[in-house]
Amino acid sequence: MKRQNQSSVVEFILLGFSNFPELQEQLFGAFLVVCLVTLMGNAIIIVVISLEQSLHVPLYLFLQNLSLVDMGISAVIMPVMLVILSTEKMRISTVGCFSQMYFILLFGVTECFLLGVMAYDRFAAICSPLSYPMIMKKVVFVKLVIFSWVSGIIVATVQTTWVFSFPFCGPNEINHLFCETPPVLELACADTFLFEIYAFTGTILTVIVPFLLILLSYIRILFAILKMPSTTGKQKAFSTCASHLTSVTLFYGTASMTYLQPKSGYSPETKKLMSLAYTLLTPLLNPLIYSLRNSEMKRALMKLWRRKVDLHTF
Repeated sequence: MKRQNQSSVVEFILLGFSNFPELQEQLFGAFLVVCLVTLMGNAIIIVVISLEQSLHVPLYLFLQNLSLVDMGISAVIMPVMLVILSTEKMRISTVGCFSQMYFILLFGVTECFLLGVMAYDRFAAICSPLSYPMIMKKVVFVKLVIFSWVSGIIVATVQTTWVFSFPFCGPNEINHLFCETPPVLELACADTFLFEIYAFTGTILTVIVPFLLILLSYIRILFAILKMPSTTGKQKAFSTCASHLTSVTLFYGTASMTYLQPKSGYSPETKKLMSLAYTLLTPLLNPLIYSLRNSEMKRALMKLWRRKVDLHTF
């Protein structure tokens, strides 16, 4: 039975890891390091690709957008989490909660589609190398990037506005690390069945469909690689795609478990850990995966470093 008291909630309390007070200091230190490494790593990728002309090709320009998204997710989530860990709980206004949910959705959905178009880019480059310049010409690249960002804006606007159109009449404690849709929706004092149908359908379209397209792309890529006569060519192609596939598996796996799970599917602590996987771990690993496993990125980074050293020398 729904709550009858319709007094409006003006703020929420994020509980974070308040069940484990003895771990607050250690978690604060760990998350602070994760935040700094994530922001620094993604910023380096953005700067290197911007400054190095040889990297102004679709593969790296997609990666630049992905790094921008990952920086955005970290900037939205990490400050709030650090405050929670330093105080055990955190009060956040409904406007603040709305804003955080909006940007989490915007960056999350944008990343879903960016990972999808990056898989399409690799599929075109490996399976149709002669036609690739025409398939992925500049106008196509721009349209795919715009589509990814606009999709994120639309989903974030519709979903966040709908969630906060529900009345919240107490309790106001969100047993989570940040204002994510599922835990906030649990506090609504209204029938959310219609929204849940929309959210399920939206998750299928923005998470599962791109993931299946990525999977099909990599199946085709695998067959194309196996047909290559050169062992060196096979190794290079596998290396190029392995980093993307690692990121995709981590991001889509945890995101789909978070948004497609039944309400009683997992314990609150398990839900928190799954949310951390795709909101913090993926942005942390992406720059490490793409820079350390990619020879072009490493060469560009060393080139810029030598240029900087030479300028200081003379």
